[in-house]
Amino acid sequence: MSKKQIEDCVRDSLEGYLRDLRGTEPDGMYDMMVKVVEKPLLEVVMRHAEGNQSRAAEWLGLNRNTLRKKLLEHRLLKG
Repeated sequence: MSKKQIEDCVRDSLEGYLRDLRGTEPDGMYDMMVKVVEKPLLEVVMRHAEGNQSRAAEWLGLNRNTLRKKLLEHRLLKG
């Protein structure tokens, strides 16, 4: 799947989300989107990195400590 296909998928999902609100104004969409995209991103990358946080952090372009913090926030690691 190309970057454009992922963008199109996100765009289509957002259009559907807003359509489903039927005129109700959304609230906190940015934080909602970051959370719903970040968790599966971390899950998939960690699985492909075979649980290696240093490798996953490198793939994501994050500091390993930042990755660990995000994994804890999403309850993907036990504190």
